[in-house]
Amino acid sequence: MSQTVFTNARIVLADEVVTGSVSLVDGRIAAIDTGPSRSGEDFDGDYLIAGLVELHTDHLENHYRPRPGVFWDPMAALHAHDVQIAGSGITTVFDAVRIGSDADLPNMLDHARQMVEAVRSGGAAGWMRAEHFIHLRCELPSHDVVEHFETLADHPKTRLASVMDHTPGQRQFRSLDDYKRFYAKQMGGTAEQLQAFIDARQAEHERYSAANRQAIVARAHELGLAIASHDDATLAHVEDAERDGVAISEFPTTLEAASAAHDAGLAILMGAPNVVRGKSHSGNISATDLVAAGLLDILSSDYVPFALLQAAFLLPSRVEGLDLSRALATVTMNPARAAGLDDRGEIATGKRADLVRVAANAPLPAVRSVWREGLRVS
Repeated sequence: MSQTVFTNARIVLADEVVTGSVSLVDGRIAAIDTGPSRSGEDFDGDYLIAGLVELHTDHLENHYRPRPGVFWDPMAALHAHDVQIAGSGITTVFDAVRIGSDADLPNMLDHARQMVEAVRSGGAAGWMRAEHFIHLRCELPSHDVVEHFETLADHPKTRLASVMDHTPGQRQFRSLDDYKRFYAKQMGGTAEQLQAFIDARQAEHERYSAANRQAIVARAHELGLAIASHDDATLAHVEDAERDGVAISEFPTTLEAASAAHDAGLAILMGAPNVVRGKSHSGNISATDLVAAGLLDILSSDYVPFALLQAAFLLPSRVEGLDLSRALATVTMNPARAAGLDDRGEIATGKRADLVRVAANAPLPAVRSVWREGLRVS
């Protein structure tokens, strides 16, 4: 029997913060006691929180493809990604892997396979700090996305699939003017070339999206995967999600869609960078406003891993009446439950000892130590 004790910690429980000690036995939380312990690692008043659970991060892809046309060794990319994830207090991560080819990446399946295989191999070898799963980001307007999904969905690391459609003129960019302003500098070229790109994307949407969504949703249910919708903007989008048995509404863009998703029982996920910045990077609804309205369940780091912890500690100062326990639930307990991982996400007896020590008196919620199943990993 392996036992570890932490003492003199501010322990963030599901409904309160207490000062006391926590005992771990064989990778599980064995006891939680108020007051100090005679032995153990002294936290000197630092916070002890549950390990963060991240459902949607693009960072593995960013390490694998650090520049346009540059593809890194997938295991090295995973290693760099894993270090950053664990160092941000994340002990369970769903690595978002985009599937569905387009003109920029015609060999998307080859790249997706390499990333998925790296996650499988790294997990089997036991050297990764966080536990990694795969989140397949299914680009519905792509002609080969169903083929890619069939290849990668029936994989032990694949646990979540999102059905997304980034066609200009809907969902994230309902305004074509906003779309053009956002992408003009990124894509370069002339106004005519940008319009030709938009026309091609809209044609692909009309040809492929509806049939691809139907096929992917049906197969995901057969495999028992959690399903997320993406960028819901209208009541019709939410009705589609209800019809398809979707569990998570990722990044709804309007209050109308978020309210309807909440009423339908979907878990609402928004970006932690949205909280930190105080607004959406694409001009959509503020995540903080959804928290204040009681319409947000889960935060995702999306494109900045540390934003997850930073946002959770910021929220109590941004939303009147919100305490630290409920704020941290958006990055621990709620995402764990939405993904069907009931063994983690909170500090409670019997749960996995996925834990993070967070400095109490730093300008930011600095991560001092991380444990996964009772073993220190960072």
